[in-house]
Amino acid sequence: MTLPNESITKADITAHGLTEEEYQRVLDILDGREPNLIELGIFSVMWSEHCSYKSSKKWLKTLPTEAPWVICGPGENAGVVDIGEGLAAIFKMESHNHPSFIEPFQGAATGVGGILRDVFTMGARPVANMNALRFGAIDHPKTKHLVAGVVSGIGSYGNCVGVPTVGGEVNFDPAYNGNILVNAMTVGLAQQDRIFYSAASGPGNPVIYVGSKTGKDGIHGATMASAEFDEDSEEKRPTVQVGDPFTEKLLIEACLELMATDTIVAIQDMGAAGLTCSTFEMCSKGGTGIEMNLDAVPIREADMTPYEIMLSESQERMLMVLEPGKEHIAQAIFEKWELDFAVVGHLTDTGRMILTKGGQEVADLPIDPLAEASPEYDRPWVETPAAETVASDSVSHGDWTEALKTLIGAPDLASRRWVWEQYDHMVMGDTVQRPGGDAAVVRIHDSDRGLAVSTDCTPRYVKADPFEGGKQAVAEAWRNLTATGARPLAVTDNLNFGNPEKPPIMGQLVGAIKGIGEACKALDAPVVSGNVSLYNETDGEPILPTPTIGAIGVIDNLDQTATVGFKASGESVLLIGGSDTVADGWLGQSLYLRDIHGVVDGAPPPVDLAQERVTGDALRGLIMAGAVTACHDVSDGGIAIALAEMALSGDIGVKIDIGTTPSVPWLFGEDQGRYIVTCPTDTAGDILGAMQNAGLTARLIGTTGGDQVAVEGGDSVPVKTLRDLHEGWFPNYMAA
Repeated sequence: MTLPNESITKADITAHGLTEEEYQRVLDILDGREPNLIELGIFSVMWSEHCSYKSSKKWLKTLPTEAPWVICGPGENAGVVDIGEGLAAIFKMESHNHPSFIEPFQGAATGVGGILRDVFTMGARPVANMNALRFGAIDHPKTKHLVAGVVSGIGSYGNCVGVPTVGGEVNFDPAYNGNILVNAMTVGLAQQDRIFYSAASGPGNPVIYVGSKTGKDGIHGATMASAEFDEDSEEKRPTVQVGDPFTEKLLIEACLELMATDTIVAIQDMGAAGLTCSTFEMCSKGGTGIEMNLDAVPIREADMTPYEIMLSESQERMLMVLEPGKEHIAQAIFEKWELDFAVVGHLTDTGRMILTKGGQEVADLPIDPLAEASPEYDRPWVETPAAETVASDSVSHGDWTEALKTLIGAPDLASRRWVWEQYDHMVMGDTVQRPGGDAAVVRIHDSDRGLAVSTDCTPRYVKADPFEGGKQAVAEAWRNLTATGARPLAVTDNLNFGNPEKPPIMGQLVGAIKGIGEACKALDAPVVSGNVSLYNETDGEPILPTPTIGAIGVIDNLDQTATVGFKASGESVLLIGGSDTVADGWLGQSLYLRDIHGVVDGAPPPVDLAQERVTGDALRGLIMAGAVTACHDVSDGGIAIALAEMALSGDIGVKIDIGTTPSVPWLFGEDQGRYIVTCPTDTAGDILGAMQNAGLTARLIGTTGGDQVAVEGGDSVPVKTLRDLHEGWFPNYMAA
């Protein structure tokens, strides 16, 4: 057969995001033959930054990915870890940044749908969703609209599909004015002997399409996510997919029902680049070819071209390879759930993709050469210059109570209740710790065991020092799991950066990956899945470098956990970890320096990973022994904010008493590796002694009780005042 032979112009090549060198590589793979438009589109999406990781592959390979409990690391739809008793946790985080800026509701909703499919395609029932959201300045004209749309989209999809959204992050910074971040994470549970993979095998085996019909939404979504924004970004609305959570729910149930049979050889969701990416990934991993009849693909619109069918990113679709002769089993299940089912092709031993439509061959491409020859760049990079340490007396410190009131009601520290109350965080009935704590905790159904889940990153730290900021993102996620009593197992990363073709931006990415790798090794938390989102810039203005870390840990007994809130009056308050000084604190890149003094300056707080590990392991031992009644890690805003949050959560005041008047830097410094715990007064000495015997710093810093956050012999702030400020900011902002 003769392939369609549209004349490819330089404008076509540029519009498809290929460089001259990359197009020459296309010609080499095709033995000098020019691709037709369908084939050019396939090369474009497969070699896009979003699908090929061409700027980051070199550095991602340096991350630690193995441990005795890792069942499957990077390379599959999601990471898989052994959580004991024959069960596996399957999880991943992915970005949907560009679509969410253009169309916030659908962009965020389909981000949730996509990450859910990554998890259940491997045989897991999703049990928890998380998200990490970054928006622009609160006074930017688009920010409220984007916040409302994104939160509504996440809530609508997650609530309708019936998976609890149990926590996450929401932050604001002018650097995200033109490019917000929407990172979505899903955790699922599966039997270890029922995990499904995507490698296609068995020439002659049928290839099956299931789920929703293919439409024209999302075409070039992967390409759009691999380029900077400009003033024409609003015109890219057609590249944003449209989601249907009710169909997704049916798809989950149908797939899990089919997975209970011995029918599936391989399965892959249709995410970025739709049919193109799913077929190439399955066949490349399995060393097979494929012949596919595009007339058999269920479509929404009668006039769809082969180009549109192959590049559509319509949602709620899956591709699978079945055992021959078992198509009727799958068809009966999918028809029962009222989903489309179609045999669209079969595997071959040719190593090629052959596409036909209308009885004509419309594309003929080699699979492995295209997939394996995707560009891998060693882009030039420059290290971020080291920042000077900020001295604690670099600014004049006023009344600590006024600083506390300002910070507790500031955009980055105010309660996110307005957000998470729009999410059904209790559906499925296994949510143990609701949003608002250090980490979410969900019960492993019908057991007394649980999973803790956290997402974390401090972008201002990463911008000041990518290496230390990368370390801190992992350490903070690890610390939040530890603060619940969970044993951290592994992480997923979502690396959000600007244009990697700019050496300073590439330097941020390299530095952050190096920091993440060092922290993951030191804390025994390998990276098992992830996503890279680059070109997060608008008109040349990059976002803050934001390597978001999602982490999970296991809790062997849910009776041995800790929560943030003070439990009773008259208990001792202990500070564990960090240095022994009470006269100073790390102010560089702190919220205190930024929000009270208007200064963004200095080096971020360093992370001592060896000390972090020892402190966390010791604290986890205390929690498991039932020795502490509350626990909270110290992070943004320092000790004063941590104490205020514990008081607000428990509706009990606290009096700080360290034997001297605490300095403002000590109260608000963001030194790393610290936790605040409470315990009965008569056991405080034993805990302090145990920590000191372990070589850790630990000290008594106060007592719970009353209705104020107070300093012994000094000023105080009523808990009610803090609550009004803390709870009021978000609803007041959104209603204004």
